[in-house]
Amino acid sequence: MARLRWTSLRLRLVVVFGAVALIAAVSASGIAYWLNREAVLTRTQNAALSDFQQEMQNRAAQLPLKPLQSDLQVTAEQMAAGKNSGYSVLLLGERAKGKPIVGASDPGTFTLNDVPESLRKAVNERQPVTGGNKFPYHLFWQRVERDGTPYLVGGTRIIGGGPTGYVFKSLDQERADLTSLAWSLGIATFLALIGSALLAQAAATTVLKPVRRLGEAARLLGEGRLGIRLRVTGTDELADLSRTFNRAAESLQKKVADMSAREESSRRFVADMSHELRTPLTALTAVTEILEDEADTLDPMIAPAVTLVVSETRRLNVLVENLMEVTRFDAGTARLVLDDVDVADQVTACIDLRAWLDAVDLDAERGIMARLDPRRLDVIMANLIGNALKHGGSPVRVAVRTEGDELVIEVRDHGPGIPEEVLPHVFDRFYKASASRPRSEGSGLGLSIAMENAHIHGGGITAANAPDGGAVFELRLPRYGSRTAETDQDGDREPGRGPGESGNPAGDWNHDGGDGNDVR
Repeated sequence: MARLRWTSLRLRLVVVFGAVALIAAVSASGIAYWLNREAVLTRTQNAALSDFQQEMQNRAAQLPLKPLQSDLQVTAEQMAAGKNSGYSVLLLGERAKGKPIVGASDPGTFTLNDVPESLRKAVNERQPVTGGNKFPYHLFWQRVERDGTPYLVGGTRIIGGGPTGYVFKSLDQERADLTSLAWSLGIATFLALIGSALLAQAAATTVLKPVRRLGEAARLLGEGRLGIRLRVTGTDELADLSRTFNRAAESLQKKVADMSAREESSRRFVADMSHELRTPLTALTAVTEILEDEADTLDPMIAPAVTLVVSETRRLNVLVENLMEVTRFDAGTARLVLDDVDVADQVTACIDLRAWLDAVDLDAERGIMARLDPRRLDVIMANLIGNALKHGGSPVRVAVRTEGDELVIEVRDHGPGIPEEVLPHVFDRFYKASASRPRSEGSGLGLSIAMENAHIHGGGITAANAPDGGAVFELRLPRYGSRTAETDQDGDREPGRGPGESGNPAGDWNHDGGDGNDVR
């Protein structure tokens, strides 16, 4: 049935072929019927009228000027009995002034009442004799229908005096012949329509088979099978289209391979760079911790520089950790470590760990259970709440609810909201909403990492502005585990670190310092 839907090219070809064939067949049949009808009627009509006119000259003209009724009767019967007649005759004369007499060959079939008044008037009307008209009276005819049967009625009168004659011939046989012809032409039209549909089907199959192959190849190409190619045969337009597709697929495969190679090289560079930076950062972190402990004993001129070094070292450490996490997502090596957790307890622990209890209004009932990765949920909530606290306004409200099989966590602040032109980019990496603030305390990766953690669960995060002010971030996760992400109980957990533990001073090894992307 899919091949016969109204938008199908096959159906449209069949309809077009059928319409053309139908129009051509109907036109040809109509013209043939009309020509045959005129030919049959004209031949029958001319033969009857010519024979009647000849009989009028041979028999009716021999009657006296004032014939008897019996003379008219006998003559009419003789005229109708001719070997080629097949019609009835009626003769009309006058025995005395104003006393017409009638003689009919078949009074039960043909009477004067069967002659139309207009025909009688035309027959009896005397025409002026001119150079172009040599006779005052002419033969007139008319087709009439009586009781559903067509008839030919003709009439004329004897020039120089004599009876007026009328002929009455049935055209029923001609109508039957024409009806038979019409049925024959109708059957021929129907057969032509069937034949055109079959031809259209064959033509459609011939044309659409390579088109279907091309469509299937395009679908597979879109699914990532870049090695797909079409077999090219012939030299027609479809063959040229197949060659063009093959060239396009080959070019696309080459470009994708080059891009993949460059992307892999870039990803490897970031990963290697991040790993290489961890060793000196570890030493720098140890040194900065010592300097921070001794800051009170340092020269007041040196203390601000030490404070700046400590702050920037921590920021660099967070950035390196975030870059490593991003490379895990890009490489597809990030894994979930699922556990059944009480969402309210988990969110409360995240807020308490970062000392945000006084600034966050939590609306979450205990007992809402969900199967998810506690560590990754902590990362998401830390970034969303931290971003709201820094760029929004207190109090930040966190609401937890369920909708069917989905867990919904809403984080709302009471700040100025997010500019409309910034909303589409809030989850972009390193996005800066204002060029005047190229630096911020965070790395600009927080919200993008939060989104990746939501995606690996099979969920997502949306950002919007509340009607009464403030930004609203909505996290949606499946309550009973992701249907697409793999569960790896070893995951990418680092040595000595549990599912809910943190390894950096901010409380989470890939938390972006509480600001997320710098979007406000």
